[in-house]
Amino acid sequence: MVKDEQTNSECVPPRFALSIVIPVYNGASSIAELVGALEEILIEGGHEIVLVNDGSPDNSPEVCTALIDKARVPITLVSLTRNYGEHNAVMAGLRHASGAHVITMDDDLQNPPEEVQRLLEFAQRSGREVIYTYYDDKRHAPWRNIGSHFTNRVADFVLEKPAGFYLSSFRCMSAFVVREITRYEGPFPYIDGLILQVTHDIDRLLVRHLPRANGQSNYTLRRLLRLWMSMFVNFSVMPLRVSTITGFVLSALGAVAGTMVVAEALFSRPPAGWASLMAAVLLLSGVQLLILGIVGEYLGRLYLTVNGKPQSVIKEVRRSQSPPSAEAPPPVLLREPAEA
Repeated sequence: MVKDEQTNSECVPPRFALSIVIPVYNGASSIAELVGALEEILIEGGHEIVLVNDGSPDNSPEVCTALIDKARVPITLVSLTRNYGEHNAVMAGLRHASGAHVITMDDDLQNPPEEVQRLLEFAQRSGREVIYTYYDDKRHAPWRNIGSHFTNRVADFVLEKPAGFYLSSFRCMSAFVVREITRYEGPFPYIDGLILQVTHDIDRLLVRHLPRANGQSNYTLRRLLRLWMSMFVNFSVMPLRVSTITGFVLSALGAVAGTMVVAEALFSRPPAGWASLMAAVLLLSGVQLLILGIVGEYLGRLYLTVNGKPQSVIKEVRRSQSPPSAEAPPPVLLREPAEA
């Protein structure tokens, strides 16, 4: 096992045909089985596995270290100092990936390892920059499926996502796209938003989705809300536009209501109206606080970004000493890096 410092793979030709990036959080019970299955896959041009320990409180670091010691394909373990969240962890892993294509997947075995080869072959055959996967039977909890459906519908408008594409964490990207999205160094990454800023040259592939083998999902309602805010605020000014439109609409309604009140006072006896007045005050106060909250969210994130809040902090990087197969031909760089 050899220790290595953080690297920058920008403008470096890919060493492998495929890199598989897996964020690991409370994955001690499943990561060994997943890595073992991925090591069995035969990829022309070779493949590597990049594990990112996202501050797991269980014994995932020890399990991942043991996997490096007996690796049959090149494995890189990136250890973060604490839990930063899935997208931050994936960004750290992407910066250490050196494949012509990069597949990201979770550590929970809900995406069958054999689908990795299908996904890579489809990406190579189609020539598309990004391939998203989707499921005919999504085996998540109902509340999470509802949340994912809502997030994808919002993304249609906020991120200008092509309609019908499901933003799955099991995706394949070209080295070009990976190179471009890892230029982002802000503390609130949302990988799908970054991808859609770089390219709309995307396609999708139907894959199987299995029930979770062990434990329960690490995504809580709070984590999903935080992820949704990153998508909604970081990559669009749509919330501010909605706030502006809401202000115009309420102002127009207020003008109409004011005219009606004056007319009623001049030509008839006005009712007491205390209840309706309080309802209007509460409505307008709530809308004002909501708009102030949205503006405050933008300002707060801008403040943290300007003050250098890190996207993640890497404690150490370990690489296995297993070389790629000598019989595997070198990968082919399909596209020259874009000029900065």
